[in-house]
Formats: sequence, structure tokens, C-alpha cells
Amino acid sequence: MAKIIELFNHKGGVSKTTTTFNIAWKISEKNKKILLVDADPQCNLTGMFLGEDFDDYYENEETRHLNIKDAVNMAFKGSPNPITAIECPHHEKNNNLYLIPGHMDLSEYESSLNLALTSNNAILTLQNLPGAFYELIKKTCDKYDIDYVFIDMNPGLSAINQTFFMYADAFIVPTNPDPFSVMALKTLRKTLPRWKKLAESSRIYFSESTYPLPEAEMKFIGVIIQRFSLRNRKAAKPYTGKIEEIKKYIEGDFYKELSKHNMVFANSKRVDNHCLGEISDFGSLLQKAHEARIPVFALRKEDMSFSGNVYESMEAKRLGYDKLFNDISDVILELV
Repeated sequence: MAKIIELFNHKGGVSKTTTTFNIAWKISEKNKKILLVDADPQCNLTGMFLGEDFDDYYENEETRHLNIKDAVNMAFKGSPNPITAIECPHHEKNNNLYLIPGHMDLSEYESSLNLALTSNNAILTLQNLPGAFYELIKKTCDKYDIDYVFIDMNPGLSAINQTFFMYADAFIVPTNPDPFSVMALKTLRKTLPRWKKLAESSRIYFSESTYPLPEAEMKFIGVIIQRFSLRNRKAAKPYTGKIEEIKKYIEGDFYKELSKHNMVFANSKRVDNHCLGEISDFGSLLQKAHEARIPVFALRKEDMSFSGNVYESMEAKRLGYDKLFNDISDVILELV
């Protein structure tokens, strides 16, 4: 089975989706097949992946049911039909990148999942629900010979997020240097170990179900600090204090608490302060990347439509982001 990696923070506005897409793309450049899973009802990852084909995908009779919600509908409806792999779209500019598209009504499964996770399998009709999405992912990975799965989760502490976290071999916490960042990390410090403990106990309760839970380790790779502006090639003064505060908290209380629950990698000390990278705002490159449906670092000269000194400046920034995401992907491949 492919390794499952998740980028998760219940705090919104941290560029979680963009970073998921960028890291997955960079790893796919290293001759790895990647499956992206859009588990956020906002479907931003799907929109980023499909671009102008987004509306047609959900309106076309041949493709509109090929999404994360409809693919597991039989489990939530109690149908005897088994979950099978879907026909995934692959990126037109990257043959190693596949997608299980999202669905804006995915949250309809929230109450059923919450009841299933809290009933300790006492309600037999719910026993197949927590493992249903994993079955879909596993079958799809087998179909396309996938090496790594990246799941884009929604910002919140929902039962759906808890369920997907139970599948994670490893996870990354994206954040940004604002007044609420450390507050959010303090919540995750308490919540994530509790979710792992529940996952370990739930495996027993759901071991006899049609779709059992996986033996996932849920280990912390590191934090990524992003969405800040630069001044003289360094984080602007309003952000430097918060960046250091985040690093100090991650290196201290956050890492120590996760260590108690076997949620860290033995060799993760190679990452300074457990910070995988500091990613400044992409600026005008971001719009060009969205238009081309590719990451900023994958932009070509013809994609950027700049010239002269402006192009030279933009190309230098692009190369910087390329190195940054390459370094991040190397750490992920080494640890996971």
C-alpha cells in the first residue's frame, strides 16, 4: 500500500491546499506516482487540478459520480455493493499525478461518521463507515500503482478529518505567522494524540468490519511556515517574532507531547526546529501558476509572460521556490 501523507491544520488561511499540490507535484518529478485526495468540501484542490474543466467534470454524466463522496456512498447507504476504485483524472501536464476529486456535500457524512467513531461498534449498521474512505484510497492506489497519497483535509476538528487522520502514515502542519497560529498549534498538541489513541482502540472494534482501519502510525514530519512577505530577502519585521514563536513552540511543547505518543520520527532531528521550510508569498507568480494549473516552481518562461529585468527577477524567485520544495520533498522521502 502507498504511504499516506496529510497536511492538516484546523486553522484556515494557511495555504494548505496550494502546499499540498506543490509538494505532491515536486515528489512526482522524482519518478513517483502520486494520488491526490480532496477531502475538503470546498474542493479547492480539485479546482486547482481540473482548472477550466471543473464545471464540466461535475455536470458530465460520465464523470460527475467519480468523486470522493459518491465513491463510498454504498457504505453510507448500507448497500451490499463493494467499494471499488474510481477512474481518476490525471493531470494533463503531469502523467504521475492523479486525483480523487472532492464533493461539496461530503459533510453530509459527518453525523454518521461521528456516531460510528463514538459507538465503539455497538451499532452494527455503522461498522463499515470509518474504513470506507481508506478502502477507496487503497483500491485506487492498486489500480494506478501509486507510491504516495496526499490528502487535503478541511480546516476543522470534524469527524471526517478525524477519520482521515486515522489513515495517515505521516502528517505535516502548515501554519502562518499571525496572532492565532500558536493558539491553533496548542489545540493540535492536545487533539492529535487523542485522535491517535482513539484510532488504536478503534482498530479492535472495527477489525471484523468489511472495511477495517489501517495500521497507520500518524507521525509528525514537521511544520511549514508560510504566507508572509519579504523585506531584503528576509521575513518582514512584523512576521519575524511570530515565526520564531512558532518554531520555539513546535520544538518545545508540541514535539515533546507528540513524542510521548510515538508520533515522531526517530531521525527527524535533521530538520532544524522541525521546520521543513519558510515559504514567503508567491506574489505575481501565483496568478501565472493558477492560469497554467501548475506550481510556481514549474513555471516556464512562456508561462510567466515577463521580459527583461522583470523576468530575471521572477526567474530568480522561481528557482528559489524550486529549491525550497525540492528540499522539503527530499525530507519527506527520507522519513516516510
